[in-house]
Amino acid sequence: MTLLAEAARRIPLNRDRVLSAAVVLADEVGIESLSMRRLAQELGVVPMALYKHVANKEELLGGMVDTIVGEIGPPVPDAPWKSAVRLRVLSARQVLLRHPWARPVIETRTNVTPAVLAYMDGFAGMFLTGGFSVDLTHHVMHAMGSRMWGFTQEVFDDSAGAGNQHAQVPAEVRAAMAQQMAENFPHLFKIAAVAAHEDGSLVGNGCDDQFEFEFALDLLLDGFERLHQQNWTSGGGKGK
Repeated sequence: MTLLAEAARRIPLNRDRVLSAAVVLADEVGIESLSMRRLAQELGVVPMALYKHVANKEELLGGMVDTIVGEIGPPVPDAPWKSAVRLRVLSARQVLLRHPWARPVIETRTNVTPAVLAYMDGFAGMFLTGGFSVDLTHHVMHAMGSRMWGFTQEVFDDSAGAGNQHAQVPAEVRAAMAQQMAENFPHLFKIAAVAAHEDGSLVGNGCDDQFEFEFALDLLLDGFERLHQQNWTSGGGKGK
């Protein structure tokens, strides 16, 4: 054991250190392999020592979400609402890309922590400060959904392992699959042709996730802007 490792183990344990170590460990091994026992080993303590700082695994996961929420850039002061929202969403997306395990953890949280509420409060505040009514902001928050956290739920999420599976399919099989798709699902085939891989394949995941995310985000923001300019209300479409 190096002197550096020994010095790290002598640092007093506290909640922030436990959560930071858990985030690093999840980044390295994935959320499925994260356990209180393994985290204790990484910190050089017995598992029971962790329970002085987090009551259980669920509280640990909630605290990990709070930790990465703290990595999201704050709203840009004095920026127009659309720019402020766009920058914050893209900052959240960068955080999610750095911590791939965070998306399923965020999706499955049942207890909303003060840090999460503070983020959502600040997010709503960007619209209200931009002159949006409370009514419109309410519906905007619903429309944004998970996008405010930097991700969205696709109809088919085949990003995991798609590249490896595609590489293992022989060219003649891919050609036959493309022909079958053209015959049976012509509309989807036309879309797949536009989003084809650089190698010319029409089978596999050919979409640019970042582009698609920003495309949909900009559509939403433009729509919100139009409704705001029209003084839209949920009760009557347009305000008087």
